[in-house]
Amino acid sequence: MVNIGTLDISVVIPTLEAGATLSETLGMLGSVEEIVVVDGGSRDGTQDVAIRHGARFVRAAKGRGYQLAAGADLARSEWLLFLHADTHLEPGWKSAVTDFIASPPNKEKAAAFSFTLDDMSPQARRLEWIVALRARTLGLPYGDQGLLIHRDLYRAVGGYPSWELMEDVDLVRRIGRKRLVILPIAANTSAFRWKQEGWFTRSARNLFCLSLYYLHVPPRLIARIYGSS
Repeated sequence: MVNIGTLDISVVIPTLEAGATLSETLGMLGSVEEIVVVDGGSRDGTQDVAIRHGARFVRAAKGRGYQLAAGADLARSEWLLFLHADTHLEPGWKSAVTDFIASPPNKEKAAAFSFTLDDMSPQARRLEWIVALRARTLGLPYGDQGLLIHRDLYRAVGGYPSWELMEDVDLVRRIGRKRLVILPIAANTSAFRWKQEGWFTRSARNLFCLSLYYLHVPPRLIARIYGSS
């Protein structure tokens, strides 16, 4: 185990009207070298929350792909951790990340966390199982599982595309299943959207959008379908 002081990573977080969830996400990060919050046009208190927690706050074109790419360009550390604004890493994440980046061969790999939801229902447990199966067998962790990657590998595979949607799937596909590690630490994500839209409806829509991506439907059209569902 490597001793942990200030963890030398840049955490990049895309935001849009994330004032209600961002504070908890930033609060659990503790001492890291840099946090870059890349906002897509929030009008709530997102900027105030970011600044209060000592993060760099910058603006970019709306859309996670645009925002993540912009944040990676601005980040200063060699290791990058991409994280959603409503995803909270469980205690022990810094030890797991420190151990991962301390191993030289892992500069050629990337890591994601295990997916969990902040809901105790059977539907949540079922979805967590499905996501774990998808990540393990297909090598397809989504953005709400975070992504830890060395800058050299990030650049070598081309980084995040400037897309509104499916940017996470596209990047991990280019990384490849053999270079992806799922860390035994939970990234706990809000279940609000599943409960609001319906567990089956949201999951079916996500699967439909993934299918469209594999059929080479342009991401801008998938984003329209996703937004209108």
